[in-house]
Amino acid sequence: MLEASPTAEARALAKSGKIAEAEHAIARLVAGNFGIGVSGAKLNYDWTSLNSLNGMVRTDDGEFFFKLHQEEGEEETVAEYYRGELLKRHGYDVDVPVRICRDPGRQILLYRIRREKTLAAALLAIERGEADALDPAALIAAQREFDAHVAEIYLRTLHEADPAKVAEEPIHRLFHARLCEPETPDILGGRAKGFHEDREVEIAGTQLPWAEFAVARWIVNGVEYTDTLRDVFLCALRLLEPRRLARFGAVVAHGDAHNANIWVERVGDAARLVMFDPAFAGAAIPALLAEVKATVHNIFAHPFWLYHAKEAHGRFGVDARYSGGTIMIEHDWRLSAIRMEFLESKRDLLWRPLLAEMKSCGFLPADWRETLRAALFACPTLVLNLLGDAAKPRPADVVLLSFALSLAMGSAPIQGRDVFTDFLDGIAP
Repeated sequence: MLEASPTAEARALAKSGKIAEAEHAIARLVAGNFGIGVSGAKLNYDWTSLNSLNGMVRTDDGEFFFKLHQEEGEEETVAEYYRGELLKRHGYDVDVPVRICRDPGRQILLYRIRREKTLAAALLAIERGEADALDPAALIAAQREFDAHVAEIYLRTLHEADPAKVAEEPIHRLFHARLCEPETPDILGGRAKGFHEDREVEIAGTQLPWAEFAVARWIVNGVEYTDTLRDVFLCALRLLEPRRLARFGAVVAHGDAHNANIWVERVGDAARLVMFDPAFAGAAIPALLAEVKATVHNIFAHPFWLYHAKEAHGRFGVDARYSGGTIMIEHDWRLSAIRMEFLESKRDLLWRPLLAEMKSCGFLPADWRETLRAALFACPTLVLNLLGDAAKPRPADVVLLSFALSLAMGSAPIQGRDVFTDFLDGIAP
């Protein structure tokens, strides 16, 4: 039996709740990688750490913020893991690590220590109504400046893409690689299968096998949708195939700029946003894919339903029933005021000019909406198990709300409208 890599060991220990042991594993990893004395590590194992671990480590050279990332089955395939210098060279505001280990199974970055909040923590504090929350107006202004700046770089670096180079980009590990197994890329597998196989979903007190749940039709808040969950998973498998995405042109991008990878720097009464952990950055990121993770995980995943299932439980009304192969759901979830502001910023300042430029360059084929919907859908359904772990399931009302919102991202309504349709119409050139 192969010995687990140090990063896999640390993640497994943390996931099983053995925090002290995980911290010792990280301390050994840092000491072994960089040849420095380590007196201790403190893990920040929270809701932002789904496939990564971060925290602080005390060394003979001072304190550092660390972040490591470990994906299923990647230990032998990772190359040039961190690409902060690439982003910095093209004008991004990005925190560059002071020490890096790229070795497969030992990947870790050490950054200069920061006391700022991440944007994820700052927005969550606002939505929870915490007394020490940052000024929303300052964060909205910072987001608008950030989106405009990123858009300028996208437009400046947009170019015709070589399918082979696009396929080499690590961003596909966040999308297509989670939909299949490496040896069978045309067959649904990976997390899409592993998360749900042999599981059941509770609807109004009845346990529905996943196989039946996955092929049910959906009516959400009176809006009937075209596809089943299985339809959208299969569509995503086909449309998010890496070489196929080269049709949309490519840009230099971070690729995974969710708010847990964004620092909020205070500049007087104003704020400035700075990226870090560009593990999936690249010079040939498919232009249609570049901003998807940020759009979903910074906006549509909130408030609460994706990352904070216990907090979402009971906060939103969810009434569901199942009859004749159709799931009917009524819910009162809405984007919070600050997420709406962020959505308008990203729609107007980034997505709209990017798609307009892609169209003018011939990089916007007719199936762009279907492809973008597939990518949006892949974010919540593949980043974590919406059913929860078998031993620790998510609340039944939140499970149904989560799949209803995910399905609405991935499938067009037969009739009616929703926030995702409005977004797509708002960015169309």
